[in-house]
Amino acid sequence: MILGFIGTQEVIIIAIIILLLFGGKKIPELMKGLGKGVKSFKQGMNEVQDEINNSVNEDTKDEKTK
Repeated sequence: MILGFIGTQEVIIIAIIILLLFGGKKIPELMKGLGKGVKSFKQGMNEVQDEINNSVNEDTKDEKTK
């Protein structure tokens, strides 16, 4: 995993570079967009998991009625 090799100094350098590239005003907007993306991804994963669970439950109900 690549994050296992990143130390504190590297994280600080990356944060400084991001700050220089995007500026202090754009970083909260970027983080807000990132948060919305993660929330949307989790919601999609939960929907897929619910679909699978519903499908399995329907299959077990069909087997019980036979």
